Amino acid sequence: LQVDLWQPSSPFHIVEGTATDVRVPRNATRSLLPYLQQANIQYTILISDLQEAVENQTGGRSHRNRRSLSGYNYEVYHSLEEIEDWMHYLNRTYSDLVHMFSVGKSYEGRPLYVLKLGKRSRPYKKAVWIDCGIHAREWIGPAFCQWFVKEALQTYQTDPDMRKMLTQLYFYIMPVFNVDGYHFSWTNDRFWRKTRSKNMRFHCHGVDANRNWKVKWCDEGASLHPCDDTYCGPFPESEPEVKAVAHFLRKHRKQIKAYLSFHAYAQMLLYPYSYKYATIPNFNCVESAAYNAVNALQSAYGVRYRYGPASSTLYVSSGSSMDWAYKNGIPYAFAFELRDTGHFGFLLPEMLIKPTCTETMLAVKNITLHLLKKCH
Repeated sequence: LQVDLWQPSSPFHIVEGTATDVRVPRNATRSLLPYLQQANIQYTILISDLQEAVENQTGGRSHRNRRSLSGYNYEVYHSLEEIEDWMHYLNRTYSDLVHMFSVGKSYEGRPLYVLKLGKRSRPYKKAVWIDCGIHAREWIGPAFCQWFVKEALQTYQTDPDMRKMLTQLYFYIMPVFNVDGYHFSWTNDRFWRKTRSKNMRFHCHGVDANRNWKVKWCDEGASLHPCDDTYCGPFPESEPEVKAVAHFLRKHRKQIKAYLSFHAYAQMLLYPYSYKYATIPNFNCVESAAYNAVNALQSAYGVRYRYGPASSTLYVSSGSSMDWAYKNGIPYAFAFELRDTGHFGFLLPEMLIKPTCTETMLAVKNITLHLLKKCH
C-alpha cells in the first residue's frame, strides 16, 4: 500500500504517540481503514475529497486579471510565471529599492531569480537572506516571500521599523527556490516536493533540495533511494539550484548575518542543529531571538508556534540548508514551518494567506530588529 507521507517527511520519524499525516489514493482507503482499526490505531479523516480541494485552489483561475500588477493580489497563490512577471515589474517600478538578479539556472534551465531589497545608503551593509519554496508543494512559502516584499515597499515610508531595516540592511529574497518543482506542482502533481532532475537508473525524478547541502550529507533523516521524498541526491550540491544558492551565500558570507528559510507545515520556528542533538555556540542569542519572534507572531491572532533546535523540536535531518548556512558562518539561521498543524496540510486555503503572512511578518521583523541590536 503506497501512501504519501505529509508529516513527518520520512518513515524513520514515525514514532509511537505522535500524529502522522498521510495522503491515500482513493481506491486504497478500503484496505487502509480496516487495517488501522485492527491495529488499534486511531485515525481522523481531515480532507475526504482531496481532488476537489485541489481544484478549488487552482481551478477557475482564468477570470483573474493576471497581468495587472498594480492590482496584484497577494491573497491568492500565484504560478511561477505570474511570480516572475511580478518580480520584473517591481524591478522596473521600484528601482530605488529593488534590484533583481539571477544566481544561476535550474535543472530545466529556468533562471533562479533573487530580489535585493534595501536603500543604497552606504557602501557596505549587512544582509539577511530569505528563501521560500525549497519544497514545491509548500505554496504558502512563496506567498509569504511575496507578502514580505509587498510590506517592505508599501510601509517603507510610514513605518519607522521598516525604514530602519531597509536603510541599515539589504534583504536577498528568493521567492521560489525550487522553480522546476514549483512549476510541476501547478501543472502535474500538486503534492510534488523535490526538484525535477532525472535519475537514469531508477526512472525517478528529483532530489530533496533540503537534504542536498554539504553538511552531514545523507546521514540520518535522508534517504539514499532516488524514488524517496527525502532522497539526498547522488552527491552534495548535485542540484544546480542548491549549488547556485550555496555559491552565492559562500561568496557573501561576510555580509549575510541571517538566513531565513520558509517551509510548511507544523507551526514551528527552528534553528540549528538539524543533524545532531547539540547546543550551538551562540545559543543564548539565537534562543532569545526565537522566543521573542514566536511571541510577536502569537500577538496577532493567538496562533502558537513551538520553537527550538530542529533536531529535538521537529526531527533529525541531515544536509539541510539551515545547518549549512550556520556552519558557513551565518550566525542567525532559522527555518519557519508555517501554518497549519495538519488540518489543511499543504492545501492551506487562500483565505488563510493573509493572517498567516501577517503574523509571520511580525516574527521576521522581530528577528531582523534583534539582529540590529548587539547580542552578547
